[in-house]
Amino acid sequence: MKRNFILLMTLFCVFSFQKLYPQNSLSGIITDIKNNTPLIGATVFVHEIKAGAISDEKGNYIIHNLPAGNFLMEVKYLGYSTITKRVDVSGEFRVNFSLSHSVIEQEEVIITGVSKATEIKRTPTPISVISKKELLETPSTNIIDAIAKQPGISQVTTGPGISKPEIRGLGYNRVVVLNDGIRQEGQQWGDEHGIEIDEYSANRVEILKGPGSIMYGSDAMAGVINILSADPIAPGKVHANLLGNYQTNNGLIGYSADITGNQKGFVWLGRFSSKRAHSYQNVNDGYVFNSCFKEMAGSGYIGLNKSWGYSHFHFSIYNFKPGLIEGERGSTGAFIKPIALNDSTAGTEEATPGDLKSYSQFVPYQNIGHYKFSLRNNFYIGNSVLYVNVGFENNRRQEFGDVLNPLQYGLYFFLNTVPYDLRFTLPETNGWNFAFGVNGMYQQNKNKGIEFLVPAYHLFDGGVFVFGQKMFDQLTFSGGIRFDNRNITTENLFLNQNDEPVPMSDTLSVARFTGISSKFNAVSGSVGLSYEISNIWIVKANIARGFRAPNIAELGANGKHEGTFRYEIGNPYLEAETSLQLDGGLGFNNPHVSGELNLFYNNISNFIFPEKLINVAGGDSTNVVDGENVPVYKYVQGNANLYGGEISIDIHPHPLDWLHFKNSFSYVKSIQKNQPDSTKFLPFTPAHRFQSELRGNFLKLNSFLRNDYIEFGAAYYFAQNNVYSAFGTETPSPAYTLLNAAIGTDVYVKNRLLFSISLIGDNLADIAYQNHLSRLRYAPENPATGRIGIYNMGRNFSMKLNIPIDF
Repeated sequence: MKRNFILLMTLFCVFSFQKLYPQNSLSGIITDIKNNTPLIGATVFVHEIKAGAISDEKGNYIIHNLPAGNFLMEVKYLGYSTITKRVDVSGEFRVNFSLSHSVIEQEEVIITGVSKATEIKRTPTPISVISKKELLETPSTNIIDAIAKQPGISQVTTGPGISKPEIRGLGYNRVVVLNDGIRQEGQQWGDEHGIEIDEYSANRVEILKGPGSIMYGSDAMAGVINILSADPIAPGKVHANLLGNYQTNNGLIGYSADITGNQKGFVWLGRFSSKRAHSYQNVNDGYVFNSCFKEMAGSGYIGLNKSWGYSHFHFSIYNFKPGLIEGERGSTGAFIKPIALNDSTAGTEEATPGDLKSYSQFVPYQNIGHYKFSLRNNFYIGNSVLYVNVGFENNRRQEFGDVLNPLQYGLYFFLNTVPYDLRFTLPETNGWNFAFGVNGMYQQNKNKGIEFLVPAYHLFDGGVFVFGQKMFDQLTFSGGIRFDNRNITTENLFLNQNDEPVPMSDTLSVARFTGISSKFNAVSGSVGLSYEISNIWIVKANIARGFRAPNIAELGANGKHEGTFRYEIGNPYLEAETSLQLDGGLGFNNPHVSGELNLFYNNISNFIFPEKLINVAGGDSTNVVDGENVPVYKYVQGNANLYGGEISIDIHPHPLDWLHFKNSFSYVKSIQKNQPDSTKFLPFTPAHRFQSELRGNFLKLNSFLRNDYIEFGAAYYFAQNNVYSAFGTETPSPAYTLLNAAIGTDVYVKNRLLFSISLIGDNLADIAYQNHLSRLRYAPENPATGRIGIYNMGRNFSMKLNIPIDF
């Protein structure tokens, strides 16, 4: 009833405001600063109102139906420097732009972690922006894999299909993932629970590295990843796009088709995507049985862009079916698969070559559905802005593990989430911008399966915040404060001797879960500054307090999870994590060299992590599940320090301006305070990483081939010996080097883009390696070789073909 009321009120505001606001417009000419010739096809965009235009053959652009207000304009043209300019729009406002040639990557405009669109150089915390072009030039199997090569970013993987993001050594529920402004809620606590977002739908990704609790509350302790779909195109246009992708290692076949339009402010976008892959391979393991997956997704939006602001209804439907890799092998080292010998007896046999190249999943596997709907609104009320975002998500996660009954799910989590976000931005006063608001979510999770890992629960959280920003000529100061409250209540579950749910009154029942009611609250805040010392140098500093409440698995887990190689026990007495993080940054940018240094120090109280238990004899504590001894882990807490940073430098040697020599180094160290060596280091801390890339960009080889590039690169992953070795919880990983290369071009016919094509090679030397954050490192031993675990993907070539269609 409440959701219906909010929806009706929102629609009433949309259609009422449409008649109240006068028409405003932005127009002008975009030219080359040297010869004053018009630039055709330059893009002009205003992020606050999601409106833009493309310059015509005379360099003219115009954006109609704008609200009156102060906006940040962004003007881009390939091979030229990007210009950002803040303007006050009232009536018919005209502003011209003259762009100069540039080979250095330009500063971006970001919308994550700020109250309004802001130049990235004016934010005190480090933020990375990944464009659609960069995403297309990356060989990846999912959206997190596509961004994991960014400095300071890594991924916890369970094979090529399942990835979870880490920011500076922190992951799981310490990273908030947004999709078009809505929190992505899909059981992030699980080791093999990935992010249910279509990789091909991402048009741009913004990554906030550092506590984002002010704007996003609990779980944003490490940072925020905002995955954004394509913005509305210019009025009067209809555009379609076809994308195809093939990868050689696992036979991945992916494709995506979308169509978008804008007719007098009525905007829409629709997309359908599909992806499937058979088992991947490497030189040590051959084809890794049951690492195949299938993915299918549909998404889009419809809405209005008018002089009162905008209102967009977003939707997405996502289905993912990954096989779960158990890693069992026979005496010859070949992978074995479970089979039904008869109706009541299970057995095993070697996986055949046909099984290894099958696109169909074998038991065990998951079937995941994620359905999401949201209404995003920006209403301009005088010189103030009201932002209203409300959504509904349904996540259905089924796990199938019984070969005698392969269509009967064991675990079945049914999660409903209602996220909400209301913000009000006040008019700018003497250079000050203030915003205040309230956001949070309601969740209900049910167990609909016949196996149980976590209890059913209800969760409600909310936070109130105020955020302010002051811009001087070279100095930008920002900060804010927030109060959060989260309540979580779990339900009792009693099982009989057949592990079937029964009422508590059954005298033979055993309590699997005992109901708990927990409340967590905290005050978060941050204050920081960004100062442009000159046109070349910029310095940043920030201090922030973050907060994270324990998740449902940490509080109440009691069971084995397929694919995790462990039995998990929660701890209802856990306290909320809090952090205090210091960030400092130094940036340098001249016509031929750009660089950035970002350092951080993070002090975390009550850090939560799983620890393997031992029995009284000193060996592993195990539980017998389905006849198998499974090691037992329990969630514990400690106090920790994490520190490190990222440094990057991009060199364009004169006069070879087409040549890029880009290097980056990521470092993070995590220490648990006052502990002996075996428990000193936090588990799942990524290895240090050095990346180097030599790239040639050629804007125009001839009339047919443009925007060509060729690239050679290497990534060196240092040995990770700082591990939580107590009780065999974690083991060291050796160093390794991966070589890669890429080539691509845009093909034009009669000055019209026909298609873009790229070929990317990864791990060209076919190195056998185990990434420190790969959970398959802990798969069973290969009896033929004595090697523990499963190795990552070997040599892989990825080809992508992108075909734009303009109507």
